[in-house]
Amino acid sequence: MQLPEAVTPVAAGIYQVQIPLPFALRIVNCYLLEDAGRWTVVDTGLHRPDAEAIWRTAFDALHIEPGDITQIVLTHMHPDHYGMAGWFQALTGAPVRMSAREAESALVTWVYADPRYALIDAQMHKGGVPQDIINLVNEGIESTRQMTFPHPKHIEHMAYGSTVRMGGRDFKAIHAPGHSDGLIMFYDEADKLILSGDHVLMKITPNIGLWVDTEPQPLGRFMGSLRALQHLDVKLALPGHKALITDWGGRIGELLHHHDERLAKTLDAVKGGAVAFDVARALFNFERLSAHEMRFALVETLAHLEYLVGIGAVQQTDGAAWRFEQG
Repeated sequence: MQLPEAVTPVAAGIYQVQIPLPFALRIVNCYLLEDAGRWTVVDTGLHRPDAEAIWRTAFDALHIEPGDITQIVLTHMHPDHYGMAGWFQALTGAPVRMSAREAESALVTWVYADPRYALIDAQMHKGGVPQDIINLVNEGIESTRQMTFPHPKHIEHMAYGSTVRMGGRDFKAIHAPGHSDGLIMFYDEADKLILSGDHVLMKITPNIGLWVDTEPQPLGRFMGSLRALQHLDVKLALPGHKALITDWGGRIGELLHHHDERLAKTLDAVKGGAVAFDVARALFNFERLSAHEMRFALVETLAHLEYLVGIGAVQQTDGAAWRFEQG
């Protein structure tokens, strides 16, 4: 069977489908899992014409009819994973499935979005961010939101710890918070295979951000989750971006080390006192960042500052803008 370049077999009955993104990240890895002619889609991409074209090419190559797709499973609600879920549901009639927390976040962020922009505006003001950059942040979020329509009409919830049948395999739904509050990874113990979403990635580090509606301490929860998962018996991880992972424990060790280093740099950046925006500029080269990347730099800086406040290494004082100083 001749497959298009964007479609790659990665394990028995599992195909990776690379969907293009209009960001520096370039690609989101989605997956098709087959079981006797019935198919599960895991993650979907942003809803854009080029993404539709790739999916239709994949369906043609694998001889998949819309009715062959029995479920659309989402690791989390970020737009590059959720964005085409409604399109898939309209095309196939299949249920969209994700964790209850991620379904709630999708409603707040993508469906009933307007109140959130004022909250982000207020959060960024408290971070000392100039209004022109705040405007770019909200404009960028709204532009991305336009690539999540149509939204699913119905979403089924998956419970943490439950068994999810996909592609003739039994996967355990593992809660992996940090990058997103309710992200689920799917672990096939029999084959030591895991669909890791954006929780563990090669070459890049998952963005860990403190947004207005993020549960407290996303960085602490992320690092705690990584430590708990480091010794999970995984031979192959299928991530949401970049290359497949074959050294699971080693890659988790690298991610933990990265955040230890970033925390040290954040602590150094607040020496003498600083607002969050100044800390972010010390950690990231804003002159080279797109508006899309700026917002992730800002919320990641807030997450690291919150962590340092939580362990007593940094003190936070309130005012027109939050001010951070070494504790």
